[in-house]
Amino acid sequence: MPRARTEPAAEADADVEAEGWPTAPGTTALSVSLPEVDPVVRNWRARYDTAAAHGGTAHVTVLYPFLHRDRVDAVVRAALRRLFAAHEPFPVTFARCARFPGVLYLVPEPDDPLRALTKAVVEEWPDQPPYGGLFGDLDPHLTVANGGGEAVHAAIEADLAPRLPVAARVRAVDLVAYDGRRWREWLRFPLGGREPGHGG
Repeated sequence: MPRARTEPAAEADADVEAEGWPTAPGTTALSVSLPEVDPVVRNWRARYDTAAAHGGTAHVTVLYPFLHRDRVDAVVRAALRRLFAAHEPFPVTFARCARFPGVLYLVPEPDDPLRALTKAVVEEWPDQPPYGGLFGDLDPHLTVANGGGEAVHAAIEADLAPRLPVAARVRAVDLVAYDGRRWREWLRFPLGGREPGHGG
């Protein structure tokens, strides 16, 4: 769900929120949930990442924004299912922090498989560039804080350092939708096509 504005889970309806992302009800995003990392960053994200306040758990964004929810029909769902089934599950490690302007994030390594997921979606839907094309080739990232300022970010980084690295495994891509108040998981697409999806 970038912030310097960075991730897809921002707030709002028709308004532009604090980080500058206009998020209307029905906005969707594709992301990778990382439950292995969530306990390490949850408390900091709850205080300093706007995504957390609106339902976003620890995640790396694959594509924001994706198609409006009303456009995600059976054809789109089938295309997403096929697309992600062509990519195998993969391990990822978070061993260090890095910064965008105003943003502290964890670096996923290796990031090539995450980039490949984004590339595949954009090739299928070229009218949906990441972040509306505002940032070019933005590095994959797990936002920890997009508020609080430099001193807070330095304190968070110092706190996280002895708790890293954290290893995770990416098994699926989630399609999340903003309902006007929160981001909610809607559909799940397993990598390799091995696990049952869910949604409504």
